[in-house]
Amino acid sequence: MKDTPVSLEEYIEPAAPAARHSRQVLVRWGSRVVAVGGDAPVRVQAMTNTDTVDAIGTAIQVKELAVAGSEMVRITVNTPEAAQAVPYIRDQLDRMGIDVPLIGDFHYNGHRLLTEVPACAEALSKYRINPGNVGKGDKHDKQFAQMVEVAARHDKPVRIGVNWGSLDQELLAQMMDENAKLAEPFEPQQIMYRAIITSAIQSARRAEQLGLRADQIILSCKMSGVQDLVSVYQALAKRCDYALHLGLTEAGMGTKGTVASTAALALLLQQGIGDTIRVSLTPQPGEARTQEVVVALEILQSLGLRSFNPSVTACPGCGRTTSTTFQELAKQIDDYLRAQMPLWKERYPGVETMKVAVMGCIVNGPGESKHADIGISLPGTGEAPAAPVFIDGEKALTLRGERIAQEFQTLVEDYIEKRFGAATTAH
Repeated sequence: MKDTPVSLEEYIEPAAPAARHSRQVLVRWGSRVVAVGGDAPVRVQAMTNTDTVDAIGTAIQVKELAVAGSEMVRITVNTPEAAQAVPYIRDQLDRMGIDVPLIGDFHYNGHRLLTEVPACAEALSKYRINPGNVGKGDKHDKQFAQMVEVAARHDKPVRIGVNWGSLDQELLAQMMDENAKLAEPFEPQQIMYRAIITSAIQSARRAEQLGLRADQIILSCKMSGVQDLVSVYQALAKRCDYALHLGLTEAGMGTKGTVASTAALALLLQQGIGDTIRVSLTPQPGEARTQEVVVALEILQSLGLRSFNPSVTACPGCGRTTSTTFQELAKQIDDYLRAQMPLWKERYPGVETMKVAVMGCIVNGPGESKHADIGISLPGTGEAPAAPVFIDGEKALTLRGERIAQEFQTLVEDYIEKRFGAATTAH
């Protein structure tokens, strides 16, 4: 089979995520407004794992998640004591200057908690309701209506979140029975998919009948399998224009959870599906809760949907690289840039788009460094003990000696001040 060369006249379309087509929902706290859907950027969400009754501990973790980059934070509201703690958590956050919107996560007894603790209903910026956990039989519709009516009264948006692990069993049984009567029944997996989507959309339509506007409703249909999630959201997006929240319901721990979430979310976001995301990582022992936020930010930045931190390109290393110097320098620069971002957001607007390259030998080092805003190519096996530095595509100088790492970090700091500090001065 002969190779077919690419014609110079042929235009190769650059890959880019498809446009999203959802209604915009506004999530507010005080003067802070987080737009979800429409033409707003894809938002990052996280959830605490503290006991909400511990108002101080919960507020501290909410702050950590917000500082890490979560634009909304969900907290468990499962008991009267937890509901009563919510206003105190909100007050502590306000005192710390953290205006991140709080989302209340309700299951089983949300109708009582929202009606019996009105201060909780007011302190939250959004409610999460699971249609599979709002009661059975006649209680289902009544208790769902109570929660929606509280949301409408307080002018709060709602996420109607269906989970396959807590799917409305009465609805699923009904659809299974109907399927069994067909001449050619569908596979049980197909019925489960349809039941999940039906539960979400019917609940949203019912919420509108009860007084919520369509632009106050966000839907989610969470699964724990990548292909299941992709199949359900592709179908859901075709059937409605509500804003959509994405996430595997139990992504897992470590690399498994990170890879599974990245695979699922990237596939959907590339198709223009999804307006908020959460990476539901199981923290490893001793790991910070904020790791789920870091992964979510990296997914969006890797897809080119948003920029949060300057990116550091580094080669993986091979037999040509002489030491771990380039690895240590890459980590040092990456850690430094991330640590500085909370301070730099206002001081250096645009710095989050900066690209830094730290390369380990001559093969790809100079080329990658030229493509970066600022890059360094460290010497590899058999190469001269010199490290050329490229700034804005041009070779600027060569570093030598034992202080290459420190000198390069100083060059990065100077570059940021000259390029992005000028933007502040101009304003």
